[in-house]
Formats: sequence, structure tokens, C-alpha cells
Amino acid sequence: MSERISVMLCDDSTTVRAALARLLEADPEIRVTARAGDGRQAVAALEALPPSLRPQVVLLDLEMPVMDGMAALPLLLRQEPRPAVIVASALSQKGAAITMKALRAGAVDYIPKPGAAGGGLADPSFRAELLAKVKGWARMQRRPAARPVPRPMLLPGGRAPRAIGIGCSTGGPQALAALVRGLTRPLPVPVLVVQHMPAGFTAMLADHLNRLGGPLCAEAREGEVLRPGRLYLAPGDRHLLVEAMDGALVARLSSGPPENFCRPAVDPMLRSLAAACNGPILAVILTGMGQDGLEGCRAVAAAGGTVLAQDEASSVVWGMPGAVARAGLARALLPPEALAEQILAATGSRAVA
Repeated sequence: MSERISVMLCDDSTTVRAALARLLEADPEIRVTARAGDGRQAVAALEALPPSLRPQVVLLDLEMPVMDGMAALPLLLRQEPRPAVIVASALSQKGAAITMKALRAGAVDYIPKPGAAGGGLADPSFRAELLAKVKGWARMQRRPAARPVPRPMLLPGGRAPRAIGIGCSTGGPQALAALVRGLTRPLPVPVLVVQHMPAGFTAMLADHLNRLGGPLCAEAREGEVLRPGRLYLAPGDRHLLVEAMDGALVARLSSGPPENFCRPAVDPMLRSLAAACNGPILAVILTGMGQDGLEGCRAVAAAGGTVLAQDEASSVVWGMPGAVARAGLARALLPPEALAEQILAATGSRAVA
């Protein structure tokens, strides 16, 4: 077995710390090397640990007494080696807002605290998400992602896409941010994004992406006409679909059944986009667990569109992009910054050198 992943837990609840420790250490690849009840204790504990026990990943609660997570975050990030900090937040608008603030301050990811009604920390989906993020970010700490130089890519027949659909899940907020930063010129087509996220968090993610200087981003609204150069994010707990109407593309929101255990899901967005567009579209699949987006990408390819995917080295979890790669659907596998270059090239916004 390879070296175990070292994790520090910082939460003001003794019960939560114990439950998280049991959950994590049930996996033979993970060990909890330190626990703290507030930010001040976490910083002191980290500084006192010998190098062999320094955590690769810190799970940091944001709401704590003495020193909260936001105050502790920059102090934790100054440590060497620098840990990957995953923040835990409440499923609320306030929790979503502070989570996005933490991501801007250097946290790599977040995990929403599950409510008791959904099974709490014993919820299997919470356990799967937590383990995937801990393992994925620990791997990223050990093996920094390569950054290949993007190569020219043209759509079949030289036709530009009529729209762009992007799908992502675990690790998606950071990948999306990197991609959006790379969209340095206005796009002549609308961009639709499905990020697996709870209700309330997607509005804050849209605000987070808006601060990066790329396309104007907002949650999609029922019935609105999709405009070129805008980025439309699927609202939490609603599928984002597209309908052709009077020569325009119109957003439709659906509370239909989850697909791939997700709502919003990538597959219905891509299927509807392929059906609504009288011409090619571009699908981009970023980091995430599972294979949501695979069937949608099949529809895109069948309609004459093009599929790009994030490469394994830069993905926190290479589930979704790996699925389209293994199916032979992905034209190129690249990190988010290089995918942005390909989007600009494919839409005629900028030539790739």
C-alpha cells in the first residue's frame, strides 16, 4: 500500500470530529493525525506536528468559537508543506456565501454538512463525496498537474458551435474558475454549465465566477433567451434544459427525476442542447465523480458536435471526464486553462498558437 493520506479535523463539535475520524479511518488509505476544536487549536496543532504527520488535507469547519474557519484559513495556508484545505459549511444561503469566500481565499474545495433528515454524517452519499475529495486533493498535493501546451483544434467542417455545454462535479468550482479566467475574449455563443451543487450554493457560485473577469454569469431563469457571451448556471435542484423558439435558444428549468443520482444533471442539459441547436455544439466535461455527461456527450457527437474533457492529471476525480475519454468521445484531454484556449479557438474568439 502507498503512503497513507494524513488528515487534520477542525470542528468545534467533539461528536462530529469523532464521527468524521471513524468515517475516514474506515478507509485503509487515510489516517487522521490531528484534531482541533477551533482555528487557533488547529494552527497550533499543525505547527507542533512532526513532518511525517503533517496533514496533506485539512477539513475545516467555518463556524467555530475562539477562531473561526475564515480567520484560521490564511494561517493554515502559510504552513509548509501547504495543506489542501476543504471547508465544511451549513446548507444555507449564509453557508454558501462564506464557502465561496473561503474558495477565493485559498481553500481548494468545500463539503456541505448533511442535515439529520438526510442521514447526517452516516449518509452514504456524504461519505462517498468526502472520501473522493480527500483522496483527490491529496493526490493533487503529491503530484502537481502537468500543463501541456494546447494544440489547434477545429470542429468538423470548420463550423463554429452554436452553444457550449459544460458539466462538472467534484472539484468543479476550482476547475470552472480556472476555465473562466482563461476566457479572455467575448464569446459569440451562450455557455450553459451544470455543476452538481445543492440549492442555494449555485447562486453564490455564479457570483464567485462573476468576480473573475470572464463572461457574465448568473443562474438560469425559466423562459429567458440565452444570449451570446453569457454563462448560465443550472440552479441547485433544477435540471437546466434548452428549447429552440423563434430562432432563439430559451432556458427551461425542470424538477424532473434526478439522473445519475443528480439534479441538476449534465446529461439532460446536453441532450436538450443537441436537440435544440440546428448545428454543432461544443461539450466540455470537467472533473467529477461518476459518469454524468456520458450519454449527453453521445448525443452531442451524434448531432455533429465536439466533446472535450479535462485530463486526468489536473482532475480531482477523473470519473466524468474519464468516462467520455474511455468511450472515445473526447477530441482532446487538457487542463482547464487549455480547454479555455480551445473554446476560444473553436468559437473564433482567438486563434491558438
